[in-house]
Amino acid sequence: MFLKTFGWSLVITVLALATALIYGSWSAVVITLILGVLEISLSFDNAVVNARILERMSPFWQKMFLTVGIVIAVFGMRVLFPLLIVAVTAHLSPVESIQLALEKGSIEEPGTYAYLLHEAHPQIAAFGGMFLLMIFLDFMFEDRDILWLKWLERPLHFVGRLPMVNVIVALALLALFGATSGDHQAIVLVSGIAGLVTYFLVTGLGGLFDVGDPDDDGNSLDSADEMVAEAGRIAGKRRLGQVTGRAAFLLFLYLEVIDASFSFDGVIGAFAITADPIIIALGLGLIGAMFVRSLTVFFVRQGTLDEFEYLDHGAHWAIGALAVILLVTITTEVNEIVTGLIGVVFILAAFISSVVRNRRKTHADERPEPSVLSR
Repeated sequence: MFLKTFGWSLVITVLALATALIYGSWSAVVITLILGVLEISLSFDNAVVNARILERMSPFWQKMFLTVGIVIAVFGMRVLFPLLIVAVTAHLSPVESIQLALEKGSIEEPGTYAYLLHEAHPQIAAFGGMFLLMIFLDFMFEDRDILWLKWLERPLHFVGRLPMVNVIVALALLALFGATSGDHQAIVLVSGIAGLVTYFLVTGLGGLFDVGDPDDDGNSLDSADEMVAEAGRIAGKRRLGQVTGRAAFLLFLYLEVIDASFSFDGVIGAFAITADPIIIALGLGLIGAMFVRSLTVFFVRQGTLDEFEYLDHGAHWAIGALAVILLVTITTEVNEIVTGLIGVVFILAAFISSVVRNRRKTHADERPEPSVLSR
């Protein structure tokens, strides 16, 4: 099972490291490996969320996620997206942006590719932060049977009864961080609103594509939270491959947008380690993105999210933390190690809590019923 799931990731890792060695030196190999580990640690919660959605998709669309999806993840978000950002913000042509990237240069040197991308960080952080924040808020404000951090989640569920409370909280936080962003106020507010619009556009397509369980009453699912919740219900029955066609395409699109949002911090953080776009593409794209997708498939095939029921909660708390960190980084530098460790800590804590919960349930089931005489 391990080689079947992670085989291609291991092969591509070896090829990426060999390419780094030929392209640069042993130091390039080390940096590439560091970037790969950074991407995996930052996106571990992404794999958990992706797995919950991927459970709904047929084997064909799962393969699409691993083939077409990986092309989008590697070349779209880890290579083309930074080039596009630099081209737009610096008013360069795509060719000039590529030439500037290949010139490398320090992140502290004005006019370099790394410097220009770093200067565009406020709008990138505002867009990605608001998109991820909506995923977190939708999950936390929904009333659900299983709670992890009850002292926090129960009040959130109570507040979630208020109409449009997720939008109210998101806009309030955007206004707060926008007001403290100095000269970047306008671009932060516009980018944050664009993140909200993108979220509602992608999730709102559920009504258009009628994303639902074939066995239900025909009602569509109109939000990402409803789609994920429905995915969990279907996954509990272990009925995979229920969603095909346009509905599966919608979920595929949603997966790609989530992956894009998760990649923002990794792409920006990578330039604190190296300004070489080739090394970044090898580390973040080939090694990191491939392993995140392999983890996603592993969770689906093993039924990990059904066996460890708090992992969903841990992943969404990690998403919330990442969203806040992205918004904080608009004005304040946050070490990439902190960003990566927060996600790992939440996932690990949720996993341990799930193991403890499963053991308690097992002991309760094995406990013999009291006999009539003992009563």
